[in-house]
Amino acid sequence: MIVDDSAVARAVLSRVVGADPGFALIAEAANARDALDTLARTEVDIVLLDVEMPGTSGLEALPEIIRVGRGARVLIISSLAEDGAEVTVRALAGGAADTLPKPGAGDFGGRFSDMLGDRLRRIGRAARERVPLAAGDSSADSFLLRPMPDAALACLALGASTGGLPALIAFLGALPARIAAPILVTHHLPDVFMSHFARQLEKACGRAAVAAAEGDPVHPEVIYVAPGDAHLCVHRHGAEVRIGLDRRRAPSGCRPSVDPMLASVGAAYRETGIGVILSGMGRDGLIGARKLVEAGGALLAQDRATCSIWGMPRAVAEAGLAAAVLPPADLARRVATRIGAA
Repeated sequence: MIVDDSAVARAVLSRVVGADPGFALIAEAANARDALDTLARTEVDIVLLDVEMPGTSGLEALPEIIRVGRGARVLIISSLAEDGAEVTVRALAGGAADTLPKPGAGDFGGRFSDMLGDRLRRIGRAARERVPLAAGDSSADSFLLRPMPDAALACLALGASTGGLPALIAFLGALPARIAAPILVTHHLPDVFMSHFARQLEKACGRAAVAAAEGDPVHPEVIYVAPGDAHLCVHRHGAEVRIGLDRRRAPSGCRPSVDPMLASVGAAYRETGIGVILSGMGRDGLIGARKLVEAGGALLAQDRATCSIWGMPRAVAEAGLAAAVLPPADLARRVATRIGAA
């Protein structure tokens, strides 16, 4: 499916897609609203999405397109989507499968056609998840919730993937200004984007955010972001806790993976550690969540209604590991009850 307000761009992209026997063009839309209406009744594997459109921009519509598309992969095609650009980081953090800079009016053939075909083949078919089309669908969800430990918070670890950036921003924005604990973040993104992603979080929530580095001591109020080529872990050395980067393959196949981060928080902080699983496809975080809970820590999960993709949070909720299943801002308020707790 092609979503672009330019009739010329739609025509050229449709010719490029149509020329490749491996793909079929299912639908076109000139704006985000039409795209969502079409996706509600048409199943597609990939959405080619422009950013600059009248009304709702491509980035603003991205979480809803992913949700309504029921697992459809989104390829952002925009003149703003250069490597390292803010739009690129926001798109990937918001759940886009990949980005591709849109060429000038006369440069759609040749190399661009080859690059587009390569991106489409790499993205592949949609991985279908059971995603609700109405927020009210979550009303039937009920889980066996674990009691929340009452020890004072000492470390907060957040895991997210597809559609995770809006959830992270909502969660971090709802936290008290001071929580007296470091914040660890693992988000499935390539390494080249992590420093930009850290700046996005810093700008959005007003806390210092840095790309985690091997051996760094952790400090309260600082956000440590996992690099794109290693799992973010913490290790206790007496009274001090330091960052450790692990590049071994994780059971989920993700790197960075949420599992090693949560497991290490459980080992280092035990009942004073809290993990939060936000929007994301798949089951990354389930193994680490279990280890965190077994060590005495608490695990919170985002609810179905507010997730772009309810895969990762669903896995831990259905496993009976969560102490709460709520929207991101409400999860932050639950964390706030542990600040300075007895």
